[in-house]
Amino acid sequence: MDTTLLIMAAGIGSRFGGGIKQLEPVDASGHIIMDYSIHDAIEAGFNHIIFVIRKDIEAEFREVIGDRIAAVCAAHDVAVDYAFQDLHDIPGQLPEGRTKPWGTGQAVLAAKNLIHTPFAIINADDYYGKDGFRKVHDYLAKGGEACMAGFVFKNTLSDNGSVTRGICEMDAQSNLTKVVETKNIVKTANGAEADGVALDPESLVSMNMWGLTPAFLDVLEQGFVEFFQKEVPQNPLKAEYLIPTFVGQLLQEGQLTVKVLRTDDTWYGMTYKEDVPAVKESFRGMLEKGVYREELFADL
Repeated sequence: MDTTLLIMAAGIGSRFGGGIKQLEPVDASGHIIMDYSIHDAIEAGFNHIIFVIRKDIEAEFREVIGDRIAAVCAAHDVAVDYAFQDLHDIPGQLPEGRTKPWGTGQAVLAAKNLIHTPFAIINADDYYGKDGFRKVHDYLAKGGEACMAGFVFKNTLSDNGSVTRGICEMDAQSNLTKVVETKNIVKTANGAEADGVALDPESLVSMNMWGLTPAFLDVLEQGFVEFFQKEVPQNPLKAEYLIPTFVGQLLQEGQLTVKVLRTDDTWYGMTYKEDVPAVKESFRGMLEKGVYREELFADL
């Protein structure tokens, strides 16, 4: 079955010292996290890649990864497309003074006209591991309608500062019932805590790796209209249309069933500049163990 990977790469990490954190090399060959995600996606069976970026970073993005990935994908019969997230592409008036992007929901809608198959969504600057791609792809390929890779909480923490995580609540059949957005999470000797409250390090969290179908896009688009009617007037400069929040609303209303697919792979991200050395060391270890080859795409 044809399947699409949507990579959300429109953001520049403000906590990362002003650079485009998605383009930071993580190995001696100059590969970035996105290279590994694309490798794992192609290996899992995805055959269409869509980059969602901003128009103003297109030249640098193509130079650092886009053109190289296009050549790799062409050799493996994988299509590549670009979609552009635009602050002005909204179902309403742009509030005066608004400069903040509209969030992951709008990022996905930017690619709506390019998505014709079941699709997965990931963040550009996050490393998810091979297992998540396999499980999401296989769930969609077998006719599943909505799923989410659930990462073990302790495998997603940073040593260098607080993080926000969506902690999953599920029923006995591993269907998602709620995502509890939890802020100010810090690592502790026994696991993790948020604002002094201990958290279960074995619980599953959402790292924004979703599997969905094209039918979801019409619902998402209607939700964006309602977001502009209800949320934007209350907080015109900062309101964000976020996939986890919208999925949570659909779950509450009984309009969507989302299967949580557990993965024990370690998630790596570069939330803080201080995370970079540890992330690079992790990739070095995976290369030494043979999880990947130095010629990254040679085994596809």
